[in-house]
Amino acid sequence: MTLQWAKFIIVLALYLLFLFWVGSWWGLVVVPFIYDVYITKKINWQWWKEEEGPVKWVMSWVDALVFALIAVYFINLFFFQNYVIPSSSLEKSLLTGDYLFVSKVSYGPRIPETPLTMPLTQHTLPVVECKSYLDWPHWDYRRVKGLGTVELNDIVVFNFPAGDTLCSAPQYQAYDYYQMCYGIGYQLYPNRPNPDDLTPLSQRHLYDTIYELGRKAIRENQAEYGEVTTRPADRRENYVKRCVGLPGQTLQIKNRVVYLNGKPNKEPDNVQYTYRVKLRQGIPEELMLELGISMEDLSSLNTLGYMPLTQHAVDVLNAHKDIVESIELNTDATDTDIYPLNGNKHWTRDNYGPVWIPKKGQTLKLTLENLPVYERPIKVYEGNKLEVTEDGRILINDKETANYTFKMDYYWMQGDNRHNSADSRYWGFVPEDHIVGKPIFIWWSSDPDRRGLSGIRWHRLGKLVDNIK
Repeated sequence: MTLQWAKFIIVLALYLLFLFWVGSWWGLVVVPFIYDVYITKKINWQWWKEEEGPVKWVMSWVDALVFALIAVYFINLFFFQNYVIPSSSLEKSLLTGDYLFVSKVSYGPRIPETPLTMPLTQHTLPVVECKSYLDWPHWDYRRVKGLGTVELNDIVVFNFPAGDTLCSAPQYQAYDYYQMCYGIGYQLYPNRPNPDDLTPLSQRHLYDTIYELGRKAIRENQAEYGEVTTRPADRRENYVKRCVGLPGQTLQIKNRVVYLNGKPNKEPDNVQYTYRVKLRQGIPEELMLELGISMEDLSSLNTLGYMPLTQHAVDVLNAHKDIVESIELNTDATDTDIYPLNGNKHWTRDNYGPVWIPKKGQTLKLTLENLPVYERPIKVYEGNKLEVTEDGRILINDKETANYTFKMDYYWMQGDNRHNSADSRYWGFVPEDHIVGKPIFIWWSSDPDRRGLSGIRWHRLGKLVDNIK
């Protein structure tokens, strides 16, 4: 009996420490059950062990499965989870096929907004293709204290901010819904006025019209796009990018270089841009391996006429005159798909801003000129009602105002593959309630262009992400 009391005291102490850490004492309702398991044993928790035949066999598997699911759910929620790099937005820093160990405690785990969900799923059950979570209960955002906060140039896993709304048709689920609405709206309004000729208030009306045209076209064509659905913040797709701007900083991109408060930020060692490359002959496989050029990169060259390269790769290829005829930086850039989509900034992926990154507790003076940049954080992320009257007055929660004080910190995220990354330049700020965790190390890496043992990137196994600068 003494041993049982010792076990009970140890388990109870650990459980109370956990409740203190997460800041919730609702879990105290479980304490009587823990006491019964170790001391009173009034409830026969494993009654099936006394049965014979198939019942005992089935229940033993059910017991093991339920325990495993609860353990996985608990660990993924509060401590760590696995994440695989699905795209090339961070190459050549993180590669497609890298599997990451992501720490939740580095920035502090979030208390789940949608707690009832199937473990090991993000938002959709495999095979049956239905939601893997229940919308109720829905809890407000709260984060447990972690070991630190997001620092400049950290590689961060976060939920896709623009993923709150999407089309349910499989071929469009990965698309940015808002980009789609504006893109379709532009096509349906070919004779629109030039925004440069309009006042800020008239510009707002113009962009509202463009958006509504696209939104209506999508909603009226369910056969093509499916139903328009929504997802809570913690059920949106997981993205991984590098944090290049912190709350309270003023960010500007000039000729591809990020400036913070007027000073250039260090570019990643393996930053990539796209180049127009004319080849005299095919690039040998050995050279592709040496420079990290993938089949996806070559496909981009064949279809689009340019490919992403690091500066080192450019220098090496330029030295191979027998292979390369010319290499020229791709300076093509559009401004209609850049955040804010309802603005008229003429910013591009290579020349952007300046833009101030919202910081919790700081107040911003609102104008019709800067409102498109901050409308989404105020309206969507912080849950306010925001309107602009016909005479140009700004109303927040039905009260006229010229200022707004932010409730959360925000971050600016970009991929190291700068010309091939959907990031904050296209969908804006990342709110703190979307931050998932910090990648610690690469536990597995497989090259999608190669099969078998030759596809395993042995040199990347165990590589610390913090060392990828």
